[in-house]
Amino acid sequence: MKSERYKIGWDKLAKIDGTLGERTVEALKDISPDFADLLIEFPFGDVYSRPGLDLKSREIATVAALTAMGTAMPQLKVHVHGALNVGCSPQEIIEVMIQMAVYAGFPAALNGLFVAKEVFDERDIKISNGQGRW
Repeated sequence: MKSERYKIGWDKLAKIDGTLGERTVEALKDISPDFADLLIEFPFGDVYSRPGLDLKSREIATVAALTAMGTAMPQLKVHVHGALNVGCSPQEIIEVMIQMAVYAGFPAALNGLFVAKEVFDERDIKISNGQGRW
């Protein structure tokens, strides 16, 4: 029997990441089923379910943090998909990554942009050029 936190977390995960999130949890069950449960309960059941920020704002913050870390490209890819799933536009995602160049450096932003490009290509999203140039 799963906890209420788990049920709430699973619902949030499904809204954000869909099948990508489910695949991550399933892959963890062979390694550490306890960690898979914690992954659902804490970030998604406790944090993502808090009032105060909508899912779009939470995903923008997550994309920014993962981009700035520069060491979590698989997780960034999942959350770029998630950001799109909850209403972020491709341009918003790109702008967040450009903003991270100021605080995390150009390599982190560059790696993030390449991850975003992979996701956009997978989804057949075309990016218009010419916006935001100086």
